[in-house]
Amino acid sequence: MSQPVEVDVVIVGGGLAGLAAARRLDRAGVEWLLVEASDRIGGRVATDVIDGWRLDRGFQVLNTAYPRVPALLDIDSLDLRYFTSGVLVRRGGELHRLDNPLREPLSVAQTLNSGIGTLSDRLKFAALATRCATLPASRLLDARETTTQEMLRKAGLSHRMIEEVLRPFLSGIFADRSLDTSSHVFAMVLRSFARGRMGVPAAGMAALPAAVAGPLPYPQLLIGARTLSLGPGMVVTDGGEIRCRAVIVATDPSSAATLLPQLPTPDMHGLTTFYFGADRAPLDEPTLVLDGDRREIIANTVVVSNAAPEYAPVGRSLIAASVVGVSAPSGASEQVIRVELARLYGVETSSWDLLEVISIPEALPSARVPQAKLRKPVDLGDGLFVAGDHRDSPSIQGALAGGWRTAGAVLTWLGARVPA
Repeated sequence: MSQPVEVDVVIVGGGLAGLAAARRLDRAGVEWLLVEASDRIGGRVATDVIDGWRLDRGFQVLNTAYPRVPALLDIDSLDLRYFTSGVLVRRGGELHRLDNPLREPLSVAQTLNSGIGTLSDRLKFAALATRCATLPASRLLDARETTTQEMLRKAGLSHRMIEEVLRPFLSGIFADRSLDTSSHVFAMVLRSFARGRMGVPAAGMAALPAAVAGPLPYPQLLIGARTLSLGPGMVVTDGGEIRCRAVIVATDPSSAATLLPQLPTPDMHGLTTFYFGADRAPLDEPTLVLDGDRREIIANTVVVSNAAPEYAPVGRSLIAASVVGVSAPSGASEQVIRVELARLYGVETSSWDLLEVISIPEALPSARVPQAKLRKPVDLGDGLFVAGDHRDSPSIQGALAGGWRTAGAVLTWLGARVPA
């Protein structure tokens, strides 16, 4: 497609936030154009298919309780493959199971008798999860904002429960071991985990942005167009200048701050995923395994193909191990990961094939206090707007909701009809 010279709104960036913004503008009948520098849409949500393996760009899951997901797509169309609702915690040479009592009520007795934490810990955490799952979201966001660690301690959870279960679990979600993440972000994450199910599309996580983009007119998605500069009423790409009434910058946070110098660059957290292929699965269920021995090397690991057989060639198993931070794919780091995986699963790992090491230095924006009830300003003035999970919450939900909210602000600024 040739690049138009004038439209109402230009969206810079074809990740989830940009696509969600395009969906709302399209529904309102506003003339828009999305420009994306890379050769695909999806941003940080992508899947590589290599020799029959489906390798997502970092281990990611979709939670069915994210409110904006069913509003933008038919979840059934993704053909989701689900993980179990609990976790397995390796501590002291044994695996201990903790299930979500709201989703697995028959497991309550087993969970209460688990060897992780005290009975009081498990009851208090169940009460906290129930509160987050059942209260209106507005009530949770009206609560005094603090850190996740302080919220857990205020709930009466022991140091052991926090360190052996919740810190390793949440470090994989927030890409940060500090638990300094806002209690508002944690409450909404816990709400989603308590209410929804975690899964991956059979075709890989790239199916998610493809589904969001599905209803959009393809000619208005300009792929491979790098944005060089922008300002009020104008975007300059390597294909020329586009005049417009409004601009939405929906790139990654660092690129957004480069294009919009008035925008502060958020701290970013990195994640590294080691993908291994094995002839035999080290575990016979699709359950996340956590390190309760506090070695703090692997945040979590899972046999992805136990949930989604489509992720591996027939007769083989795909194992993902997530590490907080950026780990170079060196022989030394690979050997450390193999040793840790052997301890976590209780099996020999030397015969596993290392398929890929995916390091993402800017996987998620930091969400430290304060988070402004997950609603940072998106209208920068002069027809310039910004969208992304760095303006809402660091998650798929935050990206989709952020893009939708920013498009609403643009429509208000344009004086157009604002669809719900």
